[in-house]
Amino acid sequence: MKKQLNNMVHYSIALLATIITFSSCQKDFSGALTDPNNNSSANTNSSGAIAVSLNGSSTSGGSSTDSVYVVHQCDKGHKRDSLAFSSLPALVQSYLNNTYAGFTPLKAFVVKDTLGNVKAYIAIIRFNNKPVALEFKADGTFKKVLEQREKKDLNGNGWHLGGLFEDRNGKCKDTVALNDLPQSIRAYMTSNYPGDTLLKAFKTKDGAYLIVSKNNGSFATIFNKNGGFEKRVVLPAKDGELVNIAQSALPAEILNFLSATFPNYVFNKADVAKSNGTVLGYLVLINANNTRYAIAFDATGKFLVKKVIH
Repeated sequence: MKKQLNNMVHYSIALLATIITFSSCQKDFSGALTDPNNNSSANTNSSGAIAVSLNGSSTSGGSSTDSVYVVHQCDKGHKRDSLAFSSLPALVQSYLNNTYAGFTPLKAFVVKDTLGNVKAYIAIIRFNNKPVALEFKADGTFKKVLEQREKKDLNGNGWHLGGLFEDRNGKCKDTVALNDLPQSIRAYMTSNYPGDTLLKAFKTKDGAYLIVSKNNGSFATIFNKNGGFEKRVVLPAKDGELVNIAQSALPAEILNFLSATFPNYVFNKADVAKSNGTVLGYLVLINANNTRYAIAFDATGKFLVKKVIH
């Protein structure tokens, strides 16, 4: 009897250890499917994914087709636990209010090591009717925008044709020829901003139109899916003449910053600001999980500021 009791105790301890180990950064994951069309070696281990509903709520591992998965990997031995959104550090709250004004909080997490030391915070919000997930350092400063994927794309490059993030294939399917813009939008721009030179246009997943133009500065003008004007955003470009450049022409420091801060981002447009042939800075427009950002850099490629467009 004593031997059986000892065996039961050992089994219970082993089972408890297994449960604790599995909960480490995996508690919000409900499974993974491999994309059969994607054999890339740059796979993402899906064990740290957090399910987020597209209709506004954050779920704990739901597998419905209206969810996306936030890709977050904990370091070995670290554990991610739920946190009341109001318990996020003041610095995190301030960043969210300033960068994503009017956002709706969805979910928050704290990441700790085995000694209970805070290593990171995660905030998941809803902004412009889209989920946005961000990681912050232990001191509350911004670290990066976390990548989102559909469930079938958790392994692989993170996209499939016809999916929410299909423009990650590098072909920029959301680009719209200026001549193909609805007549009402072109008429609005001509009437209200006659001095603008239209540079590029995009159609978002929710059907909205985004037009990039310049006129003693750089602007993004947003129209809803019905062609109605929504807002005009001043882009954080340096003074000087804006000249369009290819992504490959950007300094390595900029490219490295974008990859580290916006994993699996989609490049939209880049400009270099010049005055009398001297480079003053760079302006880059990207799409990160269907949220558009304009990011400004100085002449050396050092990050200056980013601005949410839509």
